[in-house]
Amino acid sequence: MCNLRTQNIHINQSLASLIQAYFKLTKFRLTSTVAFSSGMGYILAERGQVDWINLILFLAGGFCITVSANIINQIIERDSDKLMKRTEARPLPLGTIGLKQAIAASVIFLIAGTIILALYSTLNALILSLVSLVIYSFIYTPLKTVSPIAAFIGAFPGAFPPMIGWLAVTGQYGWEPGVLFAIQFLWQFPHFWAIAWVLDEEYKKANIKLLPTKDGRGKHTATIIMSYTICLLPIGFLPYIFGMAGITSAYIALVCGALFFLQTLYLWKECSVKAALLLMFGSFLYLPIVQIAFVLDKIY
Repeated sequence: MCNLRTQNIHINQSLASLIQAYFKLTKFRLTSTVAFSSGMGYILAERGQVDWINLILFLAGGFCITVSANIINQIIERDSDKLMKRTEARPLPLGTIGLKQAIAASVIFLIAGTIILALYSTLNALILSLVSLVIYSFIYTPLKTVSPIAAFIGAFPGAFPPMIGWLAVTGQYGWEPGVLFAIQFLWQFPHFWAIAWVLDEEYKKANIKLLPTKDGRGKHTATIIMSYTICLLPIGFLPYIFGMAGITSAYIALVCGALFFLQTLYLWKECSVKAALLLMFGSFLYLPIVQIAFVLDKIY
């Protein structure tokens, strides 16, 4: 009886560990951020009352496709992930999930996401979601060890989510989804390079080349980072100009952009990991605050 109980405990622990491993494989926090951005685009595109049920189903489909892309990313990077502390505990480097199982999971999520978006979204939103997966998984990911241009390439799928959300409602490209794309596209560079600055030594172990210049953690790199935050200042007014949101959110975007710029200015002056870390956390705050401001300004 005691042996049976012990065996059941071991089975339960193994099952819990396996579930936890698959949960890590989804990169849930990153995937949720992508879903959040696409949801903001969806709500901004609605001209009347938001169809919340359809929105939830759309987010579920987008979530599945994003998970599939993240798994492909980890499959390709499974060897380099072993070389860095921040990634060595991922399921594939640890061996808690095998390569075949990871491939199967990616295919299942991709099929599920494609079916859901085909049923509860538009053709253009589905196509752009699949294009995003291809660019992120099969172009950006391998390029990370080849050239810093990977950051530029990766910024495209990284900026597609709010555009996909808009397309899921309207099915039409135009200035409005282009504005949402532009804001997120420009935001990614200071965000992405701040992370690369902080993790530069780790990235070098895996031969990942993401900082934009040979200067590395220097003035030239900091100047380039700062230039993108300057561009964000006027673009934050475009949703108001195009009638997507009110003037209040435009001022909020301006204030957040100014604070963001000051953080990059501090990085330029200090050229330190501490300054890059502050910029990284600032970038985590900028985008959701600005996007939520646009949505609330539209609704209220």
